[in-house]
Amino acid sequence: MNDFDQLTFDHAPMGLALTEHRIIRSCNATFAAMFGYEKADLIGQSFRLLYGTDQEFHQVRDIGLEPLRQSLPYSDERLMRCADGTRIWCRFRARTLTPEDPLAQAVLSFAVIEDKNSGPQLTNREREVLLLLSQGKTSKEIARDLGLSPRTIEDVRARLLKKFQVKNVAVLLARLSGLSG
Repeated sequence: MNDFDQLTFDHAPMGLALTEHRIIRSCNATFAAMFGYEKADLIGQSFRLLYGTDQEFHQVRDIGLEPLRQSLPYSDERLMRCADGTRIWCRFRARTLTPEDPLAQAVLSFAVIEDKNSGPQLTNREREVLLLLSQGKTSKEIARDLGLSPRTIEDVRARLLKKFQVKNVAVLLARLSGLSG
């Protein structure tokens, strides 16, 4: 990579990482800064470092594999953990270089989702529930995953519907994915 290409990569407006089997092999300065690390501290590390729990890390493993196997990009939103333990909500995008084994080599991008002026303010709990809803989980499954009661999850779902002024979760997810106004 020449100096210009390296400069462009390092200062791209989103975090970029090249992974092999969920191990960070390369990343740009934006990616490292976004998560509060030095680049050198991330190279060779498992992506587990950027998830709050082992359970979260393992839950997201297979999400999006089907489009990647078809050489299509995959995108979602997820909560990630920074070096100082704080959590940030990110737009995640992936493209595999090896469709036959999508996690063997993948190029990932991360962009922090700014809450300001981009719709209703969400609590961390609402974000967690929204992420799990987007994965097709039921209230019961979400409650089990988060160690909460199904009633608590139903309350969070109701708050989300009210905040976004929609009638059901399908419409909510469609709106958030940009499929409907």
